[in-house]
Amino acid sequence: MHVRDSWQGMPAPVAAMLRLAGRTRLHLLKKWLRLLPVLLTLGSGVFPALATQTVESGPKEGLPAGAPQTDMAPRSLRADFAHEPASPDARLVADWIVRSGDNRHSPFVLVDKADARVYVFSAEGRIQGAAPALLGLATGDHAVPGIGERKLSSIRPYERTTPAGRFVASLGRNLKGSEILWVDYEGAISMHPVVTSNVKERRAQRLSTPTPLDNRISYGCINVPLDFFRTVLKPAFTGTDGIVYVLPETPAGRQLWVLNDGDSLFARMGQSSPTD
Repeated sequence: MHVRDSWQGMPAPVAAMLRLAGRTRLHLLKKWLRLLPVLLTLGSGVFPALATQTVESGPKEGLPAGAPQTDMAPRSLRADFAHEPASPDARLVADWIVRSGDNRHSPFVLVDKADARVYVFSAEGRIQGAAPALLGLATGDHAVPGIGERKLSSIRPYERTTPAGRFVASLGRNLKGSEILWVDYEGAISMHPVVTSNVKERRAQRLSTPTPLDNRISYGCINVPLDFFRTVLKPAFTGTDGIVYVLPETPAGRQLWVLNDGDSLFARMGQSSPTD
């Protein structure tokens, strides 16, 4: 093979440099080498084959208080809800999770308290299933301190909230041996198949109505349909931990979901022990 053939496919400036090396002194070649980093920084206009794609990631974000700060890697900018209906808040948070990688390559769940609906996503942000949910009787985004250590009979109606936030969740069992997804072990908050032992509460019927207005009945745990738990939620978390994001429902709760610039995530739109 002729030496000239070895230059085929190389960027023109590099090929020129190699030809120059055969005709000039060593010190001229060193000058070219010193210029090479400068040429590389000029991007695709000089070395199209060597240009590196850059992605606008924006500021690093944190959600909510205490959530890990993650680097923004090139990735899809939106969660894939497929044909599932979802509120603007749910879409906003799901897109942020996918864009920022806050789920740390783990499956994740969104609990939209305002719509009383649960969405399960793969680690890549593709919807695996959605279902209605029953939530804590009281409106609120904070848990009463120490409530996880109290007897259910001592928990007053106004204390029966489903706290908002970001929770590392895993499958486990309650004191009765039933399989559940632990959301907040210390706060005794879990996600589990709907409890129907108290006929007067009509929990199964509440899940089947088209409105979320009658879905507030539990002591704080998140009740979902049995089939949904078995076929969607459990497979998603089998053999792995995941993240559960419980969306806030009060103005004070929304202010806790703070980005690094000090603004609320929602401002971007404008404005485990006992099982109950």
